[in-house]
Amino acid sequence: MLVTQTELPNIKRTAQGKVRDIFEVGEYLLIVVTDRLSAFDVVLPDPIPDKGRVLTQLSRFWFDRFRDLVPNHVVETDVAEFPADLAQYHDQLDGRAMLVRRAKPLPVECVVRGYLAGSGWNDYQKTGAVCGIKLPEGMKQAEKLPEPIFTPSTKATAGHDENITQEQAAALVGADVAREIGEVSLNIYRRAAEYALERGIIIADTKFEFGTYDGRLMWIDEALTPDSSRFWSVAEYKVGMSPPSFDKQFVRDYLLSIKWDKTPPAPKLPAEVIKGTSDRYREAYRLITGSGLG
Repeated sequence: MLVTQTELPNIKRTAQGKVRDIFEVGEYLLIVVTDRLSAFDVVLPDPIPDKGRVLTQLSRFWFDRFRDLVPNHVVETDVAEFPADLAQYHDQLDGRAMLVRRAKPLPVECVVRGYLAGSGWNDYQKTGAVCGIKLPEGMKQAEKLPEPIFTPSTKATAGHDENITQEQAAALVGADVAREIGEVSLNIYRRAAEYALERGIIIADTKFEFGTYDGRLMWIDEALTPDSSRFWSVAEYKVGMSPPSFDKQFVRDYLLSIKWDKTPPAPKLPAEVIKGTSDRYREAYRLITGSGLG
């Protein structure tokens, strides 16, 4: 079923983002990923079928795969094992909800870049560096970097995050924590990128969020999804251009084509744009996990 707004009477809602609804369930939080879609920081009126289920189940796949590298916040994803208070809401939650530990989020987003794209490409064109990291001269758009780089950013409450240097990250969270999140982020990225490449997907870049729980670092939020990462098809990849990605690019391209001014209210989407976007999300899940959406 499509879920655009999670309705859980008698369950306390603690936050609502552009895509996620968060509730308090005893000692845990319940994160529900809806089918809402935002573009240019505006939530669109049309949901994308299966988007929330793809993001949730792909995150679960990666969290499970890299438990040896860092603990994560997931307690349970099977609605049959959720607390009894949630039993009547299983139809809304099935496949798109996670019961998680309440970690304290760090005020830094952990971005890892393996290819020169997005804001990194823009910075490189101006300065020859990305977040203060000098790169070889003469690199082209979408080119693979000599080594993946850790480029943290601030976590903006509104608008876009801002790239910061590793020294600035250390000032926010402390030198030891900054070093640890950088190492963990790079280790996860390297292993995930190698795994995905064998299955036809290039992970050009991704962002991780971490928190602390019982004094330990914990991986939180989402994990290597089309919303938190730039996924490219190996078959469509070319250096010197921005390759098509497995996310809401269909939607952004459409909105640019109709010259929307990027201010609310957002326009409705044609059926073919909705379907094309949904198909890309599901295809990313199939290629990475080797199975259809559960």
